[in-house]
Amino acid sequence: MARNGARPPAAATQDKPVDGTKPDEPVRQRLIAEATRLFAEKGFESTSVQEVVAAAGVTKGAMYHYFGSKDDLLQEIYARVLRLQMERLDRFADAPGPVAGRVHAAAADVIATTIENLDDSKIFFRSMHQLAPETQKAVRAERRRYHERFRDLLAEGQRAGVFRDDVPADLVVDFFFGSVHHLGTWYHADGPLSGGEVGRHFADLLLASLRP
Repeated sequence: MARNGARPPAAATQDKPVDGTKPDEPVRQRLIAEATRLFAEKGFESTSVQEVVAAAGVTKGAMYHYFGSKDDLLQEIYARVLRLQMERLDRFADAPGPVAGRVHAAAADVIATTIENLDDSKIFFRSMHQLAPETQKAVRAERRRYHERFRDLLAEGQRAGVFRDDVPADLVVDFFFGSVHHLGTWYHADGPLSGGEVGRHFADLLLASLRP
């Protein structure tokens, strides 16, 4: 069980709809948005569950209907970005066309989507060490699945002779995603380049480094 903000008794949870409809999704989104803002302003450890629910304008019972703990909120802040990127990577990887073009599109996209959700990524990486070990393990497994899908795309290009094969694809992934995870330390929205422009530049550099 996650450490921070354990789940209260079942009686405290929000009533579920009886007609089979989905729960009130805007409440969930408000909780995530306010948690993201507060974690960014005060830090994960210094933000209480009460502060999150007060900012979102809901009860603790409503929060625990969606999230079992404060750990779960932090995990979801990053997981929703990772899910988006995984879905998009799958589309790029499975699309028709030359592998070099698909790698370029995937590389540019992961940069752009990371920048679009930069606060979420920064908060998570800054606070991940405070999550329960089993939660950290689950997140790492999901991130590894993304990296392996990207690696397989690079390996496809190596087998086809489009990319150099003297550097292991795993090492290329580590090199490239080290740059992705570093974006939060230097990128600013009011800078001279948009997220899409940075993505295209990074993708160009990656493809240039892969030429045989």
